[in-house]
Amino acid sequence: MTVQEFFEQLPSKVDPAKTAGMNNSYVFDIEGTGAWTVSVVDGAVTVVEGVNDADCTLSASEETLLKIAAGEANATTAYMTGKLKIKGDMGAALKLQKLF
Repeated sequence: MTVQEFFEQLPSKVDPAKTAGMNNSYVFDIEGTGAWTVSVVDGAVTVVEGVNDADCTLSASEETLLKIAAGEANATTAYMTGKLKIKGDMGAALKLQKLF
């Protein structure tokens, strides 16, 4: 799977029951690949390519993002080891676990 495919498939893979009541937006800035803005509005997930206003920005390599998405890496561990960088609302960032 590529990063592009991950973001294209994300809205259909998220369980709306897990994200109900969640209202946050995230920019995923993936090294050498691009940026995507993911918005969650009461369970509905939308993804647009590019950078928009968001509650927090997550920066990672393509390899790190795909490992987290596949369940092969832990996001907290990636953050603690510097492979995942987060700027902005940490509370919003913690809610991201509901998306993966």
